[in-house]
Amino acid sequence: MLKLRQLQKKKQKENENNVSMQSHVSAARVRLIKDLDSLDLPPTVTLSIKVSPHSTDRMQPPRLEVVVSPDEGYYNHGSISFKLDFNEVYPIEPPKVTCLKKIFHPNIDLNGNVCLNILREDWSPALDLQSIIIGLLFLFLEPNPNDPLNKDAAKLFCQDQKKFAETVILAMSGGSVDHVLYDDVVAH
Repeated sequence: MLKLRQLQKKKQKENENNVSMQSHVSAARVRLIKDLDSLDLPPTVTLSIKVSPHSTDRMQPPRLEVVVSPDEGYYNHGSISFKLDFNEVYPIEPPKVTCLKKIFHPNIDLNGNVCLNILREDWSPALDLQSIIIGLLFLFLEPNPNDPLNKDAAKLFCQDQKKFAETVILAMSGGSVDHVLYDDVVAH
């Protein structure tokens, strides 16, 4: 009888510890974990977890790295990395998405800021990580010169798509365009 009570108390203590651990994981992290579990990546995208959403350290928000490697379009054969920083109010607010490579693109500036409508005015808590990744991939398949962050790239895209394509190839291989040296993002 004494052993049975000891076992019950031990089990109760373990359950309390488990509940305590779960309560330290914020709703934002629970949602991100759910998004990661249901993720269906296209073959042209890879994802790595830099700071896990399972971490209970609120000083280190979850961070993912996504690499987009388009297999068609202007950025074919490129391999472009993005950092996704999630805050504690996700999915109410989208993650901060930053391009880690300097590329010549109408919707990405030289500081890595990304102009994608679903990361700004069209964001909704109904959107998820899958939506963000598809949006990033779509940026490389269909650049949008009508909402540019890099006005020079957008202007060239609108004026001369053949010259734009040549400039993208030059920039992707680490070339210089208008005195700006771009990163080599060609997949080797």
